[in-house]
Amino acid sequence: MAAVRPHLQHHHHLHRHRHLQRHRHHHLLSFSLFLSFSLLFPFSLSVSEADALLKLKNSFNQSDNALSSWVPNSSPCLSRWAGIMCFDGIITGLHLTNMGLSGSIDIDALSQIRGLRTISLMNNNFSGPMPQFSKLGVLKALLLSGNSFSGEIPSDFFSHLNSLKKVWLNENNFTGNIPVSLAQVKPLIELHLENNQFTGTIPNFQQPIISSFDLSNNKLEGQIPEVLAKYNATSFSGNDGLCGPPLEKTCNVAPTGSPSSSSSEGNANSTKLVVGGVLATMVIVLLYALLSSKGGRREDDFSQLGKEHVNEDVDVDVDVVEGHVPSTHKRAGSDSMNRRGTASATTAAAAVGSTSQHGRSGSMTDLVMVNEEKGSFGMADLMKAAAEVLGQGGLGSAYMAVMTTGLSVAVKRMREVNRLGRDGFDAEMRRFGRLRHNNILTPLAYHYRREEKLLVSEYISKGSLLYVLHGLGFLYTEFSSYDLPHGNLKSSNVLLTEDHEPVLSDYAFQPLMNQANASQAMFAYKTPDYVEYQRVSQKTDVYCLGIIILEILTGKFPSQYLTSGKGGIDVVQWVLSAYNDKDRERELLDSEIASNAEVVDDMLHLLHVGAACVER
Repeated sequence: MAAVRPHLQHHHHLHRHRHLQRHRHHHLLSFSLFLSFSLLFPFSLSVSEADALLKLKNSFNQSDNALSSWVPNSSPCLSRWAGIMCFDGIITGLHLTNMGLSGSIDIDALSQIRGLRTISLMNNNFSGPMPQFSKLGVLKALLLSGNSFSGEIPSDFFSHLNSLKKVWLNENNFTGNIPVSLAQVKPLIELHLENNQFTGTIPNFQQPIISSFDLSNNKLEGQIPEVLAKYNATSFSGNDGLCGPPLEKTCNVAPTGSPSSSSSEGNANSTKLVVGGVLATMVIVLLYALLSSKGGRREDDFSQLGKEHVNEDVDVDVDVVEGHVPSTHKRAGSDSMNRRGTASATTAAAAVGSTSQHGRSGSMTDLVMVNEEKGSFGMADLMKAAAEVLGQGGLGSAYMAVMTTGLSVAVKRMREVNRLGRDGFDAEMRRFGRLRHNNILTPLAYHYRREEKLLVSEYISKGSLLYVLHGLGFLYTEFSSYDLPHGNLKSSNVLLTEDHEPVLSDYAFQPLMNQANASQAMFAYKTPDYVEYQRVSQKTDVYCLGIIILEILTGKFPSQYLTSGKGGIDVVQWVLSAYNDKDRERELLDSEIASNAEVVDDMLHLLHVGAACVER
């Protein structure tokens, strides 16, 4: 059944992206601000970790000097060493994909990097037995695809890697049995072992949610465990000795490793808890299979980390569900922050002008730079900039300004962010300014007054997920492993770059706001968990994330986003009313996307994830 689109009469809430593009108005105004001030980032990385990386570099053979930026007496994070992912001055990821590297891998050097969570050495020329990554007990992602590693992996290799979520060993020459310990890694959600020489039977993987699973083109044999029968037959193809569902080849022997009915029941009962645990760190991949380009074109190598540049505690972006669906030119709802060009140029000029005039009489009359990656600028530069009114949102007014250097910035004017004094506000802004994650919109500068603040960040040109989620390829990755929950997670705060990479905005504003103001402006304060426990936490972010998932899958605009309570669809009540009823569940799906029968099962699988996020 085609999902009926909600028709909202109030244009504050629903209108089409294409309509906006045709009718958006550019209002030019002048930011009457002056002077300039800049700050340097603190150096927070220990020298020992830099030395450890240099030691690691010396163990490699480089064909094209790909690691030339790794030089002594410099900071891997501040100097942006190639392939080094950092968060708040801490090295969290080693992503050396497609660098022509070979030689040995100094595991002892890697063990000195305490914050290391993700390792990607994909598509290089490493060979020999599996290195002792088992010494790195806190790893969350190990991606070794496309090398020439060989030999057997010890059966207990993964016994101490209890945090692993993603294991990619495909396109190598591994032999022997699949390590039994790998089947016992509870957080595992992605496993790629295809195109190796693994033999023997398949271990009885008991993880409730492995969203990406491929054992194809090995030398495996025996019956596929019943718990794995839910995956596509292509995940097991190229193994002539395998039999049983989902393959058409029947077995003449009793099932191998089939769980007991009681085990299955217990597994089902624990699914929700595991989903919650996984999503507490906000691992979610949103629909490459469901939301690719219009012609049904498949990206051949969407999953390569060269596109991703993310960390874990910060994790890795990966393409979990493969497939293709025609794009859909959809409508999407909008809150007022996304109504571009609705305020007059005169109003905007007056708004910003009032800030600058008061600023001249105050003790702090300039911008304070907290992130100089885009250069240093001051009020005088903003004063010369032509600007466009973006709209009014829960946290304040927003404008887009184009500097004389060509840099486009977004300026948010916030009146209700008054919880902290100047020193506390400065400390928080500097902290946010040190964030190094490609999917977090990091502030560049701020202007402080008691009554209101200006927050300057890079302008993200493609609008928000709210406008384009219904029909564009989009990969959404983890972002809740920082010290604070997001607190205002909704589709309008997931912005898209020119390359359609997601960038979170309005991140962690909760500490800056009085509770009364925050409860009106921030989405997390509307969640059941906050209503019951009166606190914003990762659980509230999980609920908000579930709303986004359901918004994408159903094509409905959630009434949860609205402050008036009028319009939209209560996607939580609607989805949960049909939850676990297979016939009705299909009716929930966006008909334009679900018309591709190949992806319906994947959509239903993700629907269960979204429902688990919002279910009490």
